[in-house]
Amino acid sequence: MSYPDPRYCSEHGEVSAAFRPAATAPDFVAKPRPHAPANATGTAYHYLSATVSTGGEYGLYRVDMGPETSGPSTHFHKAMSESFFILSGTMRLFDGRRWVDATAGDYLYVPVGGLHAFRNESGEPASMLMLFAPGAPREEYFEGVTELAGLSEEERAEFFVRHDSFFV
Repeated sequence: MSYPDPRYCSEHGEVSAAFRPAATAPDFVAKPRPHAPANATGTAYHYLSATVSTGGEYGLYRVDMGPETSGPSTHFHKAMSESFFILSGTMRLFDGRRWVDATAGDYLYVPVGGLHAFRNESGEPASMLMLFAPGAPREEYFEGVTELAGLSEEERAEFFVRHDSFFV
């Protein structure tokens, strides 16, 4: 395997990096589900490198989940891989064969088409990085998934197809 062909052709570098302080507020906070426990906080999404800012190369997000049980069921993507890196707490990860309790420093790579799921079932907050490659407009997915209850079955099905999420 070799390096990809160059995409930057100048002989001199440029000033183009983007710094985001850790204290930056989340870009989107999904409210807790109805009937969630009193200590529920919802899920906070930090759009660290949105697809638009990386030119579609990848999307990197920090996901801070509250103590309430949350997370998607088993699914796969046809157009992108997904990776999970646990920052804190305990996250249940499904690799297509088994569920594991992942903690800080644990990592899961899911190739295109790979079955996977994740859940916070610990009763405590958990935080992770999610990486999608190539990038996709996942911000629209994260924000739209909270509105699914108000959609018809056909509209929900179209939403998931549009966002490359195929549930099994």
